[in-house]
Amino acid sequence: MMVGLATAQDFRFNQVQIEGNQRVEPATILSYANIARGEAVSAGDLNDAFQNIQESGLFEEVELIPSGSTLIIRVQEFPTINRINIEGNRRIDDEDLLPLLRSQPRRVYSPTLAEQDAATLTEAYTTQGRLAATVSPSIIRRSDNRVDLVFEVVEGRTVEVERLSFTGNREFSDRRLRRVLETKQAGIFRALIRSDTFLADRIEFDKQVLQDFYQSRGYVDFETLSVNSQLTRERDGYLVTFNVREGQQFKFGEITAVSDLEDVNPDEYLDVIRLRPGVIYNPALVDNTIARMERLALQQGLNFIRVEPRIIRNDRALTLDVEFAITRGPRVFVERIDIEGNTTTLDRVVRRQFRVIEGDPFNPREIRASASRIRALGFFSNAEVNAREGSGPDRVIIDVDVEEQPTGSLNFGGSFSNSNGFGAAISFTERNFLGRGQTLGFGVNTTSSTRSYNFNFVEPAFLGRDLRAGILIDYRTTDRNNADFNSRVARVQPSLRFPVGENSFLTLRGGFKSSEIFDVDDDSSVLLQAEEEEGERALGFLGYSFSYDSRRTGLNPNAGVIFRFSQDFAGLGGDNSYIETTALLGAETRVMNEEVTLRATLEGGALNMLSGDSLILDRFRVGPSRLRGFESNGIGPRDLDAKNEDVLGGNFFAVARLEAEFPLGLPEEYGVSGGVFYDMGSLWGLDNTDDGRIDDSFSLRSAVGVSLFWDTGLGPLRFNFAEAIQKEDFDEDQFFDLTISTQF
Repeated sequence: MMVGLATAQDFRFNQVQIEGNQRVEPATILSYANIARGEAVSAGDLNDAFQNIQESGLFEEVELIPSGSTLIIRVQEFPTINRINIEGNRRIDDEDLLPLLRSQPRRVYSPTLAEQDAATLTEAYTTQGRLAATVSPSIIRRSDNRVDLVFEVVEGRTVEVERLSFTGNREFSDRRLRRVLETKQAGIFRALIRSDTFLADRIEFDKQVLQDFYQSRGYVDFETLSVNSQLTRERDGYLVTFNVREGQQFKFGEITAVSDLEDVNPDEYLDVIRLRPGVIYNPALVDNTIARMERLALQQGLNFIRVEPRIIRNDRALTLDVEFAITRGPRVFVERIDIEGNTTTLDRVVRRQFRVIEGDPFNPREIRASASRIRALGFFSNAEVNAREGSGPDRVIIDVDVEEQPTGSLNFGGSFSNSNGFGAAISFTERNFLGRGQTLGFGVNTTSSTRSYNFNFVEPAFLGRDLRAGILIDYRTTDRNNADFNSRVARVQPSLRFPVGENSFLTLRGGFKSSEIFDVDDDSSVLLQAEEEEGERALGFLGYSFSYDSRRTGLNPNAGVIFRFSQDFAGLGGDNSYIETTALLGAETRVMNEEVTLRATLEGGALNMLSGDSLILDRFRVGPSRLRGFESNGIGPRDLDAKNEDVLGGNFFAVARLEAEFPLGLPEEYGVSGGVFYDMGSLWGLDNTDDGRIDDSFSLRSAVGVSLFWDTGLGPLRFNFAEAIQKEDFDEDQFFDLTISTQF
């Protein structure tokens, strides 16, 4: 404020008197005023001086008072911040909000800065979908020109996505496209699920996900024209509409490989191409083919080989001819790999995701693949991999910038099954133990009739190679779990797993196993009583497993095949030795515009005794997880002459499961779908039938039923309602079963 100024009057001040300043030096104030002594000063100059001092942000009040030849500058300094409090925040803790503030204790309070801090806190709530949140700064006066700065938060309700719809989509329904997006419609579990809150960044991510979905199905011209997001009238929800243009679906046409290089034979590279004309076009398949061809070049000792796909479009036939041009790229080498942001994870864990090291030829495609592998670790919330020029034009430096995220989990939970009843479970898992990329876990699971304890440790890069080493230790006891005896089983199993193909792995294992049954009921089968007399049995075993899974990397994104084959050789050279073989073949595909999923599974096992007779803890058992419609231990050889009619298990089993999953027409946000199934199978074969008294012959069982799938915030639940249509009189069928939904 300036006092008593006449706009046309000029002043001359021989003296400037400053009053009210405590922390700010007079010279500092004079520098802002910029008024020289003895010179003519107009009213406009005094106004400029006032504005300069006021805008310095150091003073709460400023007065310029001309008094004859003396100019009095009277100021009141802003107070010092004593402490900062945030009140009203329940959804976000102080520890997460305080680091966002620029205002700090023991610094000068600035109203402008406080308003900016309030806006920053509001933005933090906006990113969590609370668009109605407000933050207001206020001060509480204290002695010695100090204040407490308080940010008063009104969090408001989460603004949810009330409706998620699409326009322009002809080939795929809204329901199918909603399953693709990260954003979800608000459902009945909105209190547990955060993906139904409206976030602008998530919408941008969804546009890319939608693009990938359509392009992987041959719609190369697909684009999202716009996304319209409107607040509801009550301002508590958003109506989000994606306006898309699908275009036509294209398939692969002619596939060729060409090269002008003398040391490259294109026919050899054609042999590694798995693309075939007529297959729906998918850019990921082209990338996989390029990677396969470039690996072949490295195997042949050729460096700097680049494979460039040349796409020739045929709009009339709706095909895309792909010509893979094999060329020699620039001679550029990797100078070094710099890794930043990994406060816990060791450099070598990140570095081993690269297939190149310092001094190797630079391959941009391989660097992108390395970035994908780093993100797939799950150790980082964000991972960026970029290349920049190094010490020369023929050198590049790979910069890896990561942000750590928690990798450990401590879980407390409950479980329920028809056979075991209710149970409690506690488990701990650390997926990046000591920053070495190792997995460490242990768990305890107890039910009314079963207790199990397990420990596992996995080293994903044993001896610095693509070799997964692990050890599993478990101990399990049962108290008359659907049987008239108790049991104990302990196992120690080290293993090694390594890839043998793009989609296949081989696991080698060995170990030690101890088992026994005890407290056999007097009315039980003589076979069980004889086993009890033998006592504890301990033996070693060696085994292997082969697995193949094309569900994520096959030629058809809507179909896939999985195959598992396993054999264990136990007790070799002992009185009781055997070979246990199991196999599973499964396939799934989506039909009717991907609305209906069809699955078929064939599973079987054989226990071939090399010496001695098989024991009940080694024999197979078939329950609702393998054959729906029957209880655990509900089928198979049974001693009908014993009072307890004990189930004895079998040396062989075979089951086939057919099912279809489809929408029920309910709102997608409920996460409910339906299904039908047909299962058939059998469990048979004993080494000791007590001179033929026990029937262990093959007898086919079958059941039909319906399923209800419910994708809840607590996990995917599956309710099965089954009716056994083919069974033996002594079988124990089961109408209802509740499980955690699993596939294959």
